[in-house]
Amino acid sequence: MERSVTDRGLREIVAAQTRLSDIDGQAGRLWYVGYDINDLAGRTSYEEVVHLLHELRLPTQTELDTLTDFMVEEREVSKFLQDLMPTLAQQTSPMSMLRTSVSAASAYDPDGWDDSVEADRRKALRLIAKTPTLLAMYHRMRTGQEIVPPNTKLPHAANFLHMLLGLEPSQEDAEVIDTTFVLYADHTMNASTFTARIVASTLADMFSAITAAIAALKGPLHGGVNETVRSVKEKLALRKAREEGDTEDLEPDWDRLGLDEPLTVADRDRLERHQKVMGFGHAVYKTMDPRAVVLKRLSKETGERHGDTSWYEISEAIERTVAEQKGLFPNVDFYAASVYHTLGIPTDLMTPIFAVARMAGWTAHVREQYADNRIIRPGSEYVGPVDQTWVPIDER
Repeated sequence: MERSVTDRGLREIVAAQTRLSDIDGQAGRLWYVGYDINDLAGRTSYEEVVHLLHELRLPTQTELDTLTDFMVEEREVSKFLQDLMPTLAQQTSPMSMLRTSVSAASAYDPDGWDDSVEADRRKALRLIAKTPTLLAMYHRMRTGQEIVPPNTKLPHAANFLHMLLGLEPSQEDAEVIDTTFVLYADHTMNASTFTARIVASTLADMFSAITAAIAALKGPLHGGVNETVRSVKEKLALRKAREEGDTEDLEPDWDRLGLDEPLTVADRDRLERHQKVMGFGHAVYKTMDPRAVVLKRLSKETGERHGDTSWYEISEAIERTVAEQKGLFPNVDFYAASVYHTLGIPTDLMTPIFAVARMAGWTAHVREQYADNRIIRPGSEYVGPVDQTWVPIDER
């Protein structure tokens, strides 16, 4: 029997047709519904991108107002989730909380088991609207801070930053967080999106598909790289402080850099050991990730505005070193880490924020799968033993 070629990781396999996003890995380009990401980032709001991905066109002002009003009204979460959150805040990681909360939210969605096109659209917008509230609530509870309710006057991303940090962000910081949400909104057939589409192909509900996507993103080879990126930066920053600074002056440097422990002798950063460096390289891009180009600029500008460019400077130094030693380019996670650090966002929330922003793309992919569905059922190549003879248990 002739067998198909096995492609581990499915890198060369086209699993679906989509009108949502596209990548040219050689040229380092990304498009949403035909719009270059460089034309959208910083010029188009996240809410506009939500409409673009779900309706396949940019909205008119009236359409944008209608979508925004609906999402603002849906920012509050159910009392059940509010009551559940203290337990999740004490006992689970941020990504585990998000996975569990999204699954639980299905029981309280007003559209229930309605699987019509319009009901699924409403479910998608509710997920996009509520997940920032869940993440901010979780963080405030685990740190013993008062819960900050949604601000109906703030845009989607700015409202998230407000609920998370307890302060209304400056116009500049609001624009930065909004741009990062736009950059994270979709990215073709990555692991989490593929997972969502596989689940959707069984005609499971929207919440099941998105719960599965979050579970896929939780793995460190997909969405967990933000945390690793900042860890590498912390180690390099501390090593630099130990090597170049007087020991009496180290403590102020740690405080300035937001670091809480010194570098131990056992610590080895991955660059010096010539190992894989998280935050660099990409499965598709063979040049610099176009999102990283935007984030590098935002990292510098945000650092200058906040009066501390140390993280940008460290990041740029690491970028140069990795390029020289391994010939790799930074991906979207690398400079996102320094941007979020400068905005005051804790390290372990960086991947969940990725998920919150990616809700736009995940839900759009699920709806696209529903619209032209065939269950996704790939084959496999058997590589085990053949023609074995059964033996009774007392003779084995």
